[in-house]
Amino acid sequence: MTTSPLRWLLHLGQGIAIGVANVIPGVSGGTMALVLGIYERLIELLSDLFRGGISLLRLDLASFRSTVSAVEWGFLVSLFVGVLIAPLLGAALIPDLLETWPQESRSLFFGLILGTIPIPWLRISDHQLKNVLVLMAAAVVSFILVGIPPLEVTDPGLWAVFGAAVLAICAALLPGISGAFVLLILGMYTPIFDAINERNFIVLFVFALGAGIGLGSFSVVLKSLLARAHDVTMAALVGLMLGSLRSLWPWLAADRSLLQPNMGENFSAIVWLGLLGLLLSVGMTAWEMKKSKRGARD
Repeated sequence: MTTSPLRWLLHLGQGIAIGVANVIPGVSGGTMALVLGIYERLIELLSDLFRGGISLLRLDLASFRSTVSAVEWGFLVSLFVGVLIAPLLGAALIPDLLETWPQESRSLFFGLILGTIPIPWLRISDHQLKNVLVLMAAAVVSFILVGIPPLEVTDPGLWAVFGAAVLAICAALLPGISGAFVLLILGMYTPIFDAINERNFIVLFVFALGAGIGLGSFSVVLKSLLARAHDVTMAALVGLMLGSLRSLWPWLAADRSLLQPNMGENFSAIVWLGLLGLLLSVGMTAWEMKKSKRGARD
């Protein structure tokens, strides 16, 4: 299947958006993929690639060739390139902005994410009470998880590194919970980056192995859930996205507990940036709704 230049640029832009989201605490690539409407497609591709890899390990070459030939390589490669080049296009500046203006930055991102929540909710065909309850339960779970204070681990074993990699990559596939944030909660964020700086290839290999196994196996699980219980699964994903807004609340304590708004000199800037983000995202949601209705008529 060939990809036109315009389609390639579109997928490249989507990859850049996912790459930018990955560096924002409280926002994951899964959140952005869900908002952009490519989440299910991406999960299906990752699942197929993992199944193809398993076929290759089993020396089932016929199944491997069949699976690989069906992969949308144009979409996958352009998306992956976008994720990789995002830091080169300014995404790397976001951590500096968060450090310099933490409250203002979180407020802007809070508004941006809040206003786009209706977009994935619209992809649920049946908004019955059961799906609403699933959404609320997932939101509560996510709200609690993102409020857990980080642990401190000084010398983790290889099994701990492997387990942390599996959990982090699974979280990266879920909207609202970033892999880096999970590493931070587990106390593994600093040890992993120390291993990178010290070129500890044994630790890095174990981490990469855990991430690869977690990515492939969890994508298979998600693909199965979306195929068998689409609306319930999507409701849970939207709930995770909603509950994770806690980590973007502008007024946070050092232990990640919520504080009341501080009526200081930057209060107005914080509020106005939040409203700006909300306005932009509501506009995008309205455009998406209009496009969906037009597609339904056609």
